Amino acid sequence: MKLILTNEVSGLGAPGDVVEVKDGYGRNYLLPRGYAIRWTRGAESQIAAIRKAREARAIRDLGAAQEVAEQLGRLQVKLAMRAGEGGRLFGSVTTKDIVEAVKAAGGPELDRRRIEIGNPIKSLGRHTVSVRLHPEVSANIEIEVVAA
Repeated sequence: MKLILTNEVSGLGAPGDVVEVKDGYGRNYLLPRGYAIRWTRGAESQIAAIRKAREARAIRDLGAAQEVAEQLGRLQVKLAMRAGEGGRLFGSVTTKDIVEAVKAAGGPELDRRRIEIGNPIKSLGRHTVSVRLHPEVSANIEIEVVAA
């Protein structure tokens, strides 16, 4: 199934990209949520409009994304979690926990979908998490997980 993305989909593409996906994924996930529209020859003008808007936003947001990355690099983020013996957490640290901890530390409001944890955080100590702020800018946040 050939679709035009209207929103950024992780691992698939950005708004305005034409992608080929399996029928079920497109029909049951992307289309109902409004992440994509069906590709047609008439939709070519929509692709151009979406790309033009994305490029205008990207140029304007690049400077802001770099400022936010610098701000995140200076933050001291502490996250209190329940832990058992040996420093093992009950559960793991989620992106929502990270967003709340950054906000509590005086940082900017982040979108939890742009946070990339990598390996699940299941122990106390210092961990590094990446945040995609812009296609060209990503920031690393140092998080210290302490026992609550």
